[in-house]
Amino acid sequence: MLRKFWLLFAQACTLVIAVLFVVSTLRPDLVPRLAYAPAPPVVNVVQGAPSAAVAPVASYADAAKKAMPAVVNIYTSREIGARNPLADDEIFRRYFPDLAKRMAPQRARSLGSGVIVAPEGYVLTNFHVVDGADDITLILADGREIKAKVRGSDPESDLAVLKAATDGLPAITLGDLESVRVGDVVLAIGNPFGFGNTVTAGIVSALGRNHLGINRFEDFIQTDAPINPGNSGGALVDTSGNLIGINSTIYSQSGGSLGIGFAIPVSLARSVLSQIIEKGEVTRGWLGIEPADLSEDGARALALDRADGVLIRSLQPDGPADRAGMKVRDVVVDVAGKPTHDVVGLMARIAALTPGTTAKVKVWRAPHTVDLDVVVGKRPAPQPQ
Repeated sequence: MLRKFWLLFAQACTLVIAVLFVVSTLRPDLVPRLAYAPAPPVVNVVQGAPSAAVAPVASYADAAKKAMPAVVNIYTSREIGARNPLADDEIFRRYFPDLAKRMAPQRARSLGSGVIVAPEGYVLTNFHVVDGADDITLILADGREIKAKVRGSDPESDLAVLKAATDGLPAITLGDLESVRVGDVVLAIGNPFGFGNTVTAGIVSALGRNHLGINRFEDFIQTDAPINPGNSGGALVDTSGNLIGINSTIYSQSGGSLGIGFAIPVSLARSVLSQIIEKGEVTRGWLGIEPADLSEDGARALALDRADGVLIRSLQPDGPADRAGMKVRDVVVDVAGKPTHDVVGLMARIAALTPGTTAKVKVWRAPHTVDLDVVVGKRPAPQPQ
């Protein structure tokens, strides 16, 4: 009896399975499916404390109001082309006025911005704004037009100092770069496309940008505050209206702002300004070396654990480093107690040294380090491009 019951049960199960197979094959939509969700992974999430409510800033008008009177529009012009002596001959001009006019040199005009940094009429701007100009006009925020002359320039940092023909001018307050952080709100004030007294806002996108190939000495503040042609030499200020940078250049494939602008930090601008006012020029340290970044393969060949330092590729004969005993293939790892990791850092460190002083330079010369006392020279003036 039990055997018969078991046979009936087995036949029934077989029939049900066969029916399910046929139905699932021909009409799969009639067969309910069970979804098995995998167990969620275990993730340890750190929950931060509730942030304090921050009152939104309704306006940066106070910062703009404080800084704008010290920002000037700069209009420059210069002669282009060779001067023909006939164009200056009075008789020739009398009988051939049209020809004399065509032969006269043409004048190229450009625009930019500047920042009044002292009531005595000293103005900071970019070197490329006034390069070669023989006529410079400043237009103040109150509409006054004042002539100015170049007091001194530093092409290697792209900075120039102008001296206005009058004093008693509104001067900006210099800020402190040490307090500037990535993410801080900044304002760019200048003369883009000739639209003077223009203020744009953004944030500090990065600090210490270099290796851009723009200037010889680079330590840029990167910002997304819109900067356009004509803004060069203008002010980058914080939300208190203090100067933290001189707007210098933009990254653009169209000529307009793409949200990547670069400003020369106020720390460098302050150094250039003081040297030009005091001495009329910028002096920097010089060792007479040609450096090169150290590769991993080069480090291994010199028995270094890692590529940290700067390789000396050649030396100026009888230069400061040569006289101190430095050799080709030495690796500079420290200058005046501060490590040097790459060429940009090394050149900035050397430039900051005072000519005539003695600096301790540590080099790796396999199989050990060597300390050298180098009498710092004066960096030669850059050759005109």
